[in-house]
Amino acid sequence: MFKRSLILASLAFATPALADPPSILNVTVEQLGDLWKFDVTIRHNDTGWDHYADAWRILDPDGAPLGTRNLAHPHIKEQPFTRSLSGVRVPDGVTEVSIQARDSIGGWSSDVVTIPLP
Repeated sequence: MFKRSLILASLAFATPALADPPSILNVTVEQLGDLWKFDVTIRHNDTGWDHYADAWRILDPDGAPLGTRNLAHPHIKEQPFTRSLSGVRVPDGVTEVSIQARDSIGGWSSDVVTIPLP
């Protein structure tokens, strides 16, 4: 009985520690004809392939995704970093969007940044 309790207690401490979610520091938006380009600057305490900011996305006011920028690798020595997503179609009448970031352990952050479209 004692051995089983010890194993269960050990497993409880083996869960990964959750770091702060990715922070969106800046967003610039440019309309290119009927499409949009988004430049998003993110800061995250990437530790390597096991834990890094791995995506960000653009959401309409109802929370539906309009585009996702997957991040292919950790940015340990490049903090903060900026990545772009072009060719995003924003429906007519939408005057603001939200940006949400994701990391490989915590998933999509509950923090979103809402920006007006020019």
